[in-house]
Amino acid sequence: MNFNLTEDQQAYCDAATAFANEAFKPNAARWDRDHEFPIQTIKQAAELGFCGLYTQEPYGGLGLPRLDASLIFERLAMGCTSTTAYLTIHNMVSWMLGRWLPAEVAGEWVPRLASGELLGSYCLTEPGAGSDAAALKSRALRDGDDYLIEGSKVFISGAGSTDVLVVMARTGGEGAGGISAFMVPANSEGIVYGKAEEKLGWHSQPTREVAFNRVRIPANYRLGEEGEGFKFAMQALDGGRINIASCSLGTAQQALDDALAYVTERQQFGRPIGEFQSVQFRLADMATELAAARLLVRQAAAKLDENSPDKSAWCAMAKRFATDIGYQICDEALQLFGGYGYIREYPLERYLRDTRVHRILEGTNEVMRLIIARRLLATPSLNLL
Repeated sequence: MNFNLTEDQQAYCDAATAFANEAFKPNAARWDRDHEFPIQTIKQAAELGFCGLYTQEPYGGLGLPRLDASLIFERLAMGCTSTTAYLTIHNMVSWMLGRWLPAEVAGEWVPRLASGELLGSYCLTEPGAGSDAAALKSRALRDGDDYLIEGSKVFISGAGSTDVLVVMARTGGEGAGGISAFMVPANSEGIVYGKAEEKLGWHSQPTREVAFNRVRIPANYRLGEEGEGFKFAMQALDGGRINIASCSLGTAQQALDDALAYVTERQQFGRPIGEFQSVQFRLADMATELAAARLLVRQAAAKLDENSPDKSAWCAMAKRFATDIGYQICDEALQLFGGYGYIREYPLERYLRDTRVHRILEGTNEVMRLIIARRLLATPSLNLL
């Protein structure tokens, strides 16, 4: 059990840190203020491989383990939480298509996603099927050599500005076994995009409803076989939970770094506030909880890389803990800034807004608790050591 980074992992982290400092951090406040989706900066990230971190190498991806991708996302999130979170979604789309599309179709589309030429969105959530994703109502009707997709999806990151959609739709009966997965070009006839949602955070990526009105796609745009879509979606979400947990870690680390710098400069009662024991205790707790969350995320990522039978429970534990702790650390850091933390001249309020949604997406933290509890009750020998 070695907790030190390898030379390759350290090199990835250094590259991600440099890019975050140069391309993300100087622009993050403006992207947030103007609700700008920084497509050109995302394409610059692709030049470093950040749009295909764990996409398969034959399709132009780096083919990295999820642990290595987690390290990179954590460092990128220190520059801009919202943009990094979109990159995690794009990476999930690219990986899913590389793994489950027919090879001839994947060869045409996936390299363009890994290179950043095309951007992707993931379409699972529906108005009546959020946490209960297996209850989705969108349908894909077979029509000769094609499918016709009907229905609507909500809260879709990047929608209206991306090029490729991964869509979960029902091809069979009720429940998870009736769901299939499809690749849908985002400009297909019959797709209608709703207005950009006004959100608390994540302002550097658009979020829209997507309606499908008998959208025709070739049958070979289906991922795997009919009825396998829900299984694919859940496998993707295991990795997505690690990814979004990593974004929370990075933002919390930046919030802690900002707080440490501030308390050494801010004077009250004739001395820096960092000299007050109450402030020191708060900083100590923030650092300890962040370290614990980081270790849990990395262990869960290793479980996923090993394809451990209990990987889903570990990913759920990591997501639940890291996103709760990440938000809490951002809140504590804002408190240390006092009134300055509440105004937009400082980034603390943005950190808080951007990390809040992490406790909801990729499965709410309440659902994470259900996943963990069900695993414990079914297999009490869940190895926690």
